[in-house]
Amino acid sequence: MHYPHPILAREGWPFIGGIVLISILAWLFAGFWWSLPFWLVSIFVIQFFRDPPRAVPQDPLAVLAPADGRIVAIERAHDLYAKRDALKISVFMNVFNVHSNRAPVTGMVLAVSYFPGKFFNADLDKASLENERNAVVIQHNARIVTAVQVAGLIARRVLCYTKPGDQLQRGQRFGFIRFGSRVDLYLPLDTVPRVSIGDKVYATSTVLAAFPADMPA
Repeated sequence: MHYPHPILAREGWPFIGGIVLISILAWLFAGFWWSLPFWLVSIFVIQFFRDPPRAVPQDPLAVLAPADGRIVAIERAHDLYAKRDALKISVFMNVFNVHSNRAPVTGMVLAVSYFPGKFFNADLDKASLENERNAVVIQHNARIVTAVQVAGLIARRVLCYTKPGDQLQRGQRFGFIRFGSRVDLYLPLDTVPRVSIGDKVYATSTVLAAFPADMPA
């Protein structure tokens, strides 16, 4: 497992600490029933920032899910970031999913590019090209894999912790998106999807696709 960080994501500590403090103060000064709405918000915030460890599948040809969520697109598309035609698989994350982003493959980071943009619902196709986003291009042996973090209607902060030249391991945490969003994966055209539209997937533990066996993994 790749998990060198707390079970509650560090990105959430200020939010968790703030709402729990407000809940305690409301309980002390106004009583339990007045504090109850704040405790319910506290529970929501804690579940949003959970970041559980995940087992990493051992199949060297597997492409792992970069995020928890639901598959909303499997299609041929143009990868603007690596300048090629590619197979795009998109994962939509709602506010009840884990929002930690993890590397789909092992490889070296070739480029990290941030693009300011709008905040359409991340479930919409146009979000891939018009919303605020951050693209990470990874060299995986003879293949290129691009992971794009896309902000959503509520998400207003895309966080990325890797840079060109870094070596990522499959399942390694590389970023976080706050409050609902999307991750697009652009894969070589010969990659075989292992999921269908509407499937629920889990970061690292779900295999999204597989590379053909006729090339090195």
